Amino acid sequence: MSQAKALKKGTKLKKSKEDKIFDFIVYGIAVLLILITLYPMYFIVIASISDPNLVSSGEIMFLPKGVNFKAYEQLKNYPQIWTGYKNTILYVIVGTVITLVVNIPASYALSRKRLYGRKLFTAFYLIPMFFTGGLIPTYLAVQQFQLLDTFWVMVLPFSVVTYYIIVGRTFFSSSIPDDLWEAAQLDGCGYLGFFFRIVLPLSKAVIAVIALWAAVGQWNGYFNALIYLRDPELQPLQIALRNILINNQTMSSMLTGAAATEAQQMADLIKYAIIVVSSAPIMCMYPLVQKYFNQGVMLGSLKG
Repeated sequence: MSQAKALKKGTKLKKSKEDKIFDFIVYGIAVLLILITLYPMYFIVIASISDPNLVSSGEIMFLPKGVNFKAYEQLKNYPQIWTGYKNTILYVIVGTVITLVVNIPASYALSRKRLYGRKLFTAFYLIPMFFTGGLIPTYLAVQQFQLLDTFWVMVLPFSVVTYYIIVGRTFFSSSIPDDLWEAAQLDGCGYLGFFFRIVLPLSKAVIAVIALWAAVGQWNGYFNALIYLRDPELQPLQIALRNILINNQTMSSMLTGAAATEAQQMADLIKYAIIVVSSAPIMCMYPLVQKYFNQGVMLGSLKG
């Protein structure tokens, strides 16, 4: 009874000794996991601006030593990095827009119970999620459509993502009731008008989540570019960085003695700088859009 009265008055209940110990253990584990997660990223940043001799000897642990920006200065000599940045930004923007245009209407249509052949269409989307034709048939299909070594091969063939459709269908099923469509009909609203004027404004959360997933996937993607692109002017940032790492590793292996050691140290330093350069935009963007990641987890857990 005393606890109920305390809750009614809005007063805080005094924690027992066992509760305090439990909270201490939970917070301790959480802090430990955060440190384990953040330290590798922190080390890469401080190693990229430290003396390569100290980095290779293991003297860099928590603070940078012999601070210099040689690795970043070396990156200026690689114009393919800036070409890759430009291409990646274009792929992210165009690819995200196409992904939304393709997947959002499909997920909304599959969420409507009145859709004729709904189960058949659902199976049509789900089967390729588990069974694909494989790399060679896909390559031949892309070749037949004359998309090889073009800008569009990075944004068109793989724009349909079944997982995005499932998440969108779950959201529309639970958030857009059929009664809303019936009310819109009374006001003379058609299917397209209902979708663009009512459904889309009410679906900003799922649109933001899918857009975010698509953008991150495009930014980190390299496999499709590795398979379908040969023109250096079309290659994204990840492929450009991969080529730089391979070239530096090859050059250092061709040398001997002190020159080989110095070249290897500089190659490692450039590797750290490349990781920072390629990860910085996403790392800076993540705090601004973290809530959408949380919403995406909740959207995927709702019943359809």
